[in-house]
Amino acid sequence: MFSPASARAITIAAALAAAGLVAATPAAAQPGIVTHPIPTTGCGAPPPATPGTDVDQTLVSGGVTRDYVLHLPADYRPHRPDALVVVFHGRGKTDQSQAAVTALTQPRTIAVYPQGLPGTKGESTFPGAPYSTAAQDGDPLFVSDLITHLQRTLCVDPARIMLAGKSNGGAFAALLACSMSERIAAIAVVSGALYGQHGCAPKRPVPVLDFHGTGDTTIPYDGDPARDLPAIPDWVAQWAAQDRCYRGPRTFFQKADVTGLVWSACPAGVGVVHYRIAGGEHVWPGSTSDGATQTISATALMVSFLWRHPLSPGRPGRW
Repeated sequence: MFSPASARAITIAAALAAAGLVAATPAAAQPGIVTHPIPTTGCGAPPPATPGTDVDQTLVSGGVTRDYVLHLPADYRPHRPDALVVVFHGRGKTDQSQAAVTALTQPRTIAVYPQGLPGTKGESTFPGAPYSTAAQDGDPLFVSDLITHLQRTLCVDPARIMLAGKSNGGAFAALLACSMSERIAAIAVVSGALYGQHGCAPKRPVPVLDFHGTGDTTIPYDGDPARDLPAIPDWVAQWAAQDRCYRGPRTFFQKADVTGLVWSACPAGVGVVHYRIAGGEHVWPGSTSDGATQTISATALMVSFLWRHPLSPGRPGRW
């Protein structure tokens, strides 16, 4: 006999499937992409950068030299595993500009900002958007190679690897969660440009943290069917259904311009959280960007979310 919560979850999943929001089969990864956890072998090695600083780095992936910015926390210790957050920039932005906007300086958290390749108009992009090209087809392999490289050269906690990003970069993080769910612990999406994202079937539930402003005119909060952009509440509910979350959404945070919603009772303590910023624009919450709310910090919240949702959590997070 089903409980009311179970029945509700099944009803939500069925509705999303009927709407075409949930895929029937797991997303397949490209050849060469590591989709499962691997041991970190870089603990004890001298760091390639001075802790507390941002440095430009390169990595050859798929025969292409790729750029990224690496930030080691000021308290980095070569023998202590730290969390890793990979943050993707939006269309036309750079690894350096995203590093400045995100400003991730939290203790025990390594930050990496990959540089995208030119899209249809020459602007740097990542896969999954109308302005992406075949040049971006190698980006999932680049991300896999980058994480592997960092695990070989730094003391990275393999249970605490997050993919995050803004706009086009946030959507790319969500796409990778479909095929790399067994390797990454969680994703964080800010003002996601979620073109064509009608669901997937990750091999494990993925914790999701989402931020979006209702005043975003670049990627409308209510969606844009003409551009195949889903309404943000529908996209978040889609992930809650995919993650088999039986409760929610429930308001757990309320300020003048920010409402926090959570879906809970998910397997293994997984959670889906959405921050709705009233009148918020296409900006990173808590940053120095014009129009950015200072009520919350997307950077601080995503780091906290990662630490509360490791790949193999011992105890579910509480809300």
